[in-house]
Amino acid sequence: MAQKDQPKPLMPHATATWLVDHTGLSFEQIAAFCGLHILEVQAMADDLAGSKYTGRDPVHAGELTLEEIEKGQVDPEYALKMHKAPVEVTRTKGPRYTPVSKRQDKPDGIAWILRSHPEVSDAQISKLIGTTRNTIGAIRERSHWNIQNIQPKDPVTLGLCSQRELDAVVAKAAKRAGPTEEQPEAEGIVDGRSDKDKLIEELRAEREANAKAAAEAAQEAEAEAWLAQKRAAEEAGEVPVDTPAPAFPEPDLSDDEDK
Repeated sequence: MAQKDQPKPLMPHATATWLVDHTGLSFEQIAAFCGLHILEVQAMADDLAGSKYTGRDPVHAGELTLEEIEKGQVDPEYALKMHKAPVEVTRTKGPRYTPVSKRQDKPDGIAWILRSHPEVSDAQISKLIGTTRNTIGAIRERSHWNIQNIQPKDPVTLGLCSQRELDAVVAKAAKRAGPTEEQPEAEGIVDGRSDKDKLIEELRAEREANAKAAAEAAQEAEAEAWLAQKRAAEEAGEVPVDTPAPAFPEPDLSDDEDK
């Protein structure tokens, strides 16, 4: 009777109970409008239903009009038409829902986050795990009633959240915390140079030191060669009158001359 793609009342059983008690619609019309089986409506009428529902007025809710009800009462074959589809209720706030079977694991997951990621705020933990700030505070202060049995465990492994959700929370907390201020202040007050400038200066100083050492080594080698040549000439008795000396101070040869 009813259109298959027609939306159903927000509370079909409570709506069917009200229509049974307050209208002369047939059970088939009520069942089709509410998306129920006709036997369910029959059980409500005979007070045989396992659950007792408080009637919900679809006219007051705007889902049905009195004109539609009158048309249905006049013609038992008439299919009731929804006047205004109910607005779906979506949960956008509040703690995450956790299955009952996993709720006992929450303290372990909270303890793991507190130990591994202290930068994550209580509000973030509450939203991620689906718990209260009082519980988080009790675990942090070790005043939780079951603190002796709480073992830090990865909430992802426990199935309390996904790895992507955990990574997002940790990244957000780290970004909010920002870089540590102690080290930059301690180093920045001494001089205002950046690490790059410091590295360039160190490399320049090292290069100059190597060049100086190489020059000194070359001078020493040249001095030794000149001295050896002079000694060889003296031994051969062929010492020239003007023997060129190195461009640097001549080494002390007093000991060698005495010998």
